[in-house]
Amino acid sequence: MSDAEQTRQKILAVAADEIHQHGFQATSLSTILNRCGISKGALYYHFSNKIELGYAVFEESFVPLLLDTWQPALSQDDPIEGLCQFFTSMCNQMNSSEVVCGCPLNNLCEEMANVDEGFRLRILSMQEKLNALIVTALARVKGDLRPELKFTQVAYFIVATFHGSTSLSKSSRNKVLYQQVISELCLYIRSLKK
Repeated sequence: MSDAEQTRQKILAVAADEIHQHGFQATSLSTILNRCGISKGALYYHFSNKIELGYAVFEESFVPLLLDTWQPALSQDDPIEGLCQFFTSMCNQMNSSEVVCGCPLNNLCEEMANVDEGFRLRILSMQEKLNALIVTALARVKGDLRPELKFTQVAYFIVATFHGSTSLSKSSRNKVLYQQVISELCLYIRSLKK
């Protein structure tokens, strides 16, 4: 990897952390520059402005992380149990910073979807990709599932409930409440089976 690409990757990593900790709008380019130990020129060589940097963080850091995180659960022979294990494991492993800061992708979606059309379209695309992964996994085991299910609606409901639970965890700073919502979500997911 070239020096320029290493610098770009460092900028993305630091920006992703700053956005997660403080939100996109409160993230300071000066802080990113200081943490990376680079000049403004080096930053602007890679990103013409803050919004372009935000798009890159979203597309290159947050979305792949999200999809890669969900993929193992959905690839299991039984994606119903895979999802429940995934949610339960995530819930049990959540540290205090994650309880306070919430999901970086969910935070960015809540903050920027109504502020910037570029973010809104990227968020919509990401949601469609995740929904398609879930629909594909459910369709693979449709013989084991209740016949009246509409997989697209089920997938959106699962994601909405999961993201809602992370928002609830963030606002309440209550891991027990988060665990209770995740338990209810798993009951729903298991109820999809015949």
